[in-house]
Amino acid sequence: MSDKLSKYRSKRDPKRTPEPVPDVPSPSPDGPAGGRAFVIQEHHARSLHWDLRLERDGVLVSWAVPKGLPADPGTNHLAVHTEDHPMEYLTFHGEIPQGEYGGGTMTVWDTGTYETEKWSDREVKFVLRGERASGRFVLFQTRGKNWMIHRMGAAVRDPFPSVRPMLPTPRARLPKDAAAYAFEFAWGGRRLLVPIDGGRTDAAREHPWLRGLAESFGSRTAVLDGEVATLGGAEILLFYDLLYDDGRSLLDAPYTVRRAALEALELTGPHWQTAPSWPGEAGAVRQAAREQGLPGVVAKRLDSPYEAGPSKAWLFIES
Repeated sequence: MSDKLSKYRSKRDPKRTPEPVPDVPSPSPDGPAGGRAFVIQEHHARSLHWDLRLERDGVLVSWAVPKGLPADPGTNHLAVHTEDHPMEYLTFHGEIPQGEYGGGTMTVWDTGTYETEKWSDREVKFVLRGERASGRFVLFQTRGKNWMIHRMGAAVRDPFPSVRPMLPTPRARLPKDAAAYAFEFAWGGRRLLVPIDGGRTDAAREHPWLRGLAESFGSRTAVLDGEVATLGGAEILLFYDLLYDDGRSLLDAPYTVRRAALEALELTGPHWQTAPSWPGEAGAVRQAAREQGLPGVVAKRLDSPYEAGPSKAWLFIES
């Protein structure tokens, strides 16, 4: 077993890292989980990833999974085979110093037991039984240390939506039934939908500063709707709707439910924030838009679902 951990030890100096670096292998834990424990650690290193570790012959056989476990059998995720880890790593969490191998913050994302269905040099089939991770998976080698991980069975989340933004219909006057609407500023910016999956977003290709926002979501999936506007000379992304949250589509949910879910995220950062919204306050919001030189206000029906394209449930009224 000492040979199995030689590569692990060669990459770590116990005087410089809080990680366990045992001189001799530790025995498997006692009890019903002995010999079949697993841990998944969320690792904010040079790039966010999740480390999947399966107990096997006294060590933790490990794969780094950049986007985490797939939630849908139609999408496989990359899994990079790394060195075996000692059993003490089942409970390790903490800060690995920058400059050291794997430098960054590591937390235990889930732990539990697993059942082996097949284990060979090129394929591993197993069933996870954890609090957050469960189901049948297969790891299969593609080339060298690169493997893929596939979920078997049904998807465990709603399909990721691919929609166009909901657009307001222009109107000359404020709605008479103001109590049925929430009123928001029209910022005069550019609409942007931000899908977040596996701590990453395609929107970061155009706006690299969104990488920090996406990474802060960890394994939580989301699709945010907002507008890139210039405020005080700085480019800010103002979020005002949430279309998908943590595996659940919110497209059919009323605006009030989506808005509450958005506000619960408490999105505040150097380049992004949640746009304010005022239910029923038509005149005051329109007056404030005029005073700030904004194009107008958008009235959004409180009971309206999210509809791609132009919709009469959202109204644009010039200031």
